[in-house]
Amino acid sequence: MKKIGILTSGGDSPGMNTAIRAVTKMAMNYNCEMYGIKRGYKGMLNDEIFKLNPLDVSGIADRGGTILLSARLPEFKQPEVRAKAAANLKRHGIEGLVVIGGDGSYRGADLLFREHGIKVVGIPGTIDNDIAGTDYTIGYDTTLNIILDAISRIRDTANSHERTYLIEVMGRDCGDLALYSAMAGGANGVLIPEVNRSIDELAEDIKERRSQRKLSDIIIVAEGVGHVFDIAKELKEKINTEIRVTVLGHIQRGGSPTAFDRVLATRMGARAFELLMEGESGIMVGMENNKMVTHAISYAWENKTNISLDDYNLTHLLSI
Repeated sequence: MKKIGILTSGGDSPGMNTAIRAVTKMAMNYNCEMYGIKRGYKGMLNDEIFKLNPLDVSGIADRGGTILLSARLPEFKQPEVRAKAAANLKRHGIEGLVVIGGDGSYRGADLLFREHGIKVVGIPGTIDNDIAGTDYTIGYDTTLNIILDAISRIRDTANSHERTYLIEVMGRDCGDLALYSAMAGGANGVLIPEVNRSIDELAEDIKERRSQRKLSDIIIVAEGVGHVFDIAKELKEKINTEIRVTVLGHIQRGGSPTAFDRVLATRMGARAFELLMEGESGIMVGMENNKMVTHAISYAWENKTNISLDDYNLTHLLSI
């Protein structure tokens, strides 16, 4: 294989640039040409394809975001759109493609492989940690640490004013960010999509804390549970405590990736390149039990990630 393309698609996550760097430098060591595709599948469709050189990836290992930019293209579900995008790749002589993103990005890659013969390997890049086939996705650890920093800061104000704070975190329908930020941050409650916990139960826990003369609370709410302001309104009707809501929002996506995410992205990027050079395709890389693994790329949407109920129960036990 002489020419390989790489793109980032969907939401950005810290460590994407590190993975781009790893794939590109591996290619250069093997005299393989690397092509960057700007704005994901949208850029592929619009022929925003360019040859990457050493300067393009110099000094980007610690940079958040993605130098290739990212965009969403719902029209990629249309066969004629995919055909035009694939034709652009082939016109540049690109034989293989590395796709960094989530399961939606993987679906597009899988169709390019099955319909047009483009060899593809997926790298899990999302802060949500919601891709089956890997214990961790690129960006998750960085976001987890950003949330922990926010919890520590908000707790100071919560203690000073004797308030209950509901902190909404990202994660879509996966509760990993909420659960493990609550565990590591010493939160006093957590609401996640995987566990149906009533507002009544949460209110009783807060009342129990008040009976122990604990005058503030930090409650972590995963965005997939529901509208956090509605939850706050319902909770306010059940407790006699001042409630505030903090939605962390897109601050969770930015910033320099942690060492863990940089190492993970480097290992995944290098392995993705090796797999393409070995003639593999239609697969994703992952890390399970601290070892690099591969699965069929469809594994990402045919399976679901599982929350640890043991960790949830432990977090709840320690929250009172």
